[in-house]
Amino acid sequence: MTESSSGSAADTIRMYGANWCPDCRRAKTFFGENRIHYDYIDVDQHPEAISEVERINKGMRSIPTIIFPDGSVLVEPSDTELARQVGLRTEASSDYYDVIIVGSGPTGLTAGIYTSREGLSTLVIEKSGIGGQVGMTRQMDNFPGFDEGIAGVELARRLRHQAERFGVEILQAQTVTGLDQDGAYRIVRTADGQEYCGGTVLLATGSHYRRLGVRGESRLIGINIHFCATCDAPFYRDRDVVVIGGGNSGFQEALHICQFARHVTILEYEDKPRASVVLQQKVMDCPAIDVQTNQDVREFLVSDERTLAGIRIRDRVTGAERIDHPDGVFVLIGMDPNSDPFRDSLKTDQWGFIVTGDSLETSIPGVFAAGDVRAGSTKQAASAAGEGATAALMMRQYLARVAVM
Repeated sequence: MTESSSGSAADTIRMYGANWCPDCRRAKTFFGENRIHYDYIDVDQHPEAISEVERINKGMRSIPTIIFPDGSVLVEPSDTELARQVGLRTEASSDYYDVIIVGSGPTGLTAGIYTSREGLSTLVIEKSGIGGQVGMTRQMDNFPGFDEGIAGVELARRLRHQAERFGVEILQAQTVTGLDQDGAYRIVRTADGQEYCGGTVLLATGSHYRRLGVRGESRLIGINIHFCATCDAPFYRDRDVVVIGGGNSGFQEALHICQFARHVTILEYEDKPRASVVLQQKVMDCPAIDVQTNQDVREFLVSDERTLAGIRIRDRVTGAERIDHPDGVFVLIGMDPNSDPFRDSLKTDQWGFIVTGDSLETSIPGVFAAGDVRAGSTKQAASAAGEGATAALMMRQYLARVAVM
């Protein structure tokens, strides 16, 4: 996505919108999640663009107004309309599959490769971009087999190509809203009202980075606020960075960031860090990192240029407030599972991660969970792929057992 004040090349999607417009934010989220490039013209920043919006809409100032390379125009479109326009497949070719996989990260795609190779009809349903969080990772240096690293988007592309080569059917821009059972069948419901029936189901929906939820945060995500140091630390070479979170993730990522940044400050809400003793010692030995406890981040200040202008922080001991001015912020306060549609029907732990047995089967027979959404998972791409392979073998055994019965 790029900002623009004028028309863009004929082969680029162009969107007229404004940051205060909820439909514009939703369209931008759709494009971002599906990694679709477009030019964005903010009519507040570029008032001259309003006349173009009025011309297209016969005098009405309707936004978002989105112009596609073929000359077609969508005004205030739904996600379904956007998906159809950009050529995403949103309806399956069949109502029944041996295996239905929800989620297209390394877990889901690896499982699909295994089940499809075994001759099991396999459907993968994905609400966002193929590859999950891996697809949004700039560079992966710890995935086995790529000794010089691989871009996350390239790994996602290869996984998708491999899965489709073996016959996996993939739906995109489809949100799964519920899970049910009907005798030997498992029913997956989607937001567009469709129901897909499967012999077995794998939930590989992953997890998402937890946010602070304070004012200004959502406006700066991807600009000065980040969740992945491996992806974004290199942008802060010789600059000052704040890491929010004093657990293992915060300390590990701070050690990585300090290879690039001039200085890293870890802010922890509690009165002492929660990281392991080993990590605390490593941070203590690094002169470029300092740790501050009892720090309550209250607000991210946004400049007129929509960049970080400062962080308003309250000291929980003294009650004093101050404003710090780092160049970038990494929020590392844990992960939340993408399990909301299943919490009423499956057993989850206190944080919402899906509980499974040794075979990765959930509290519903024939429904399995693997990868980051599963309680006890390691939240690593390599192990997620491994769990996908394991789940595939367990699903094959389940289907064989049911067939015998």
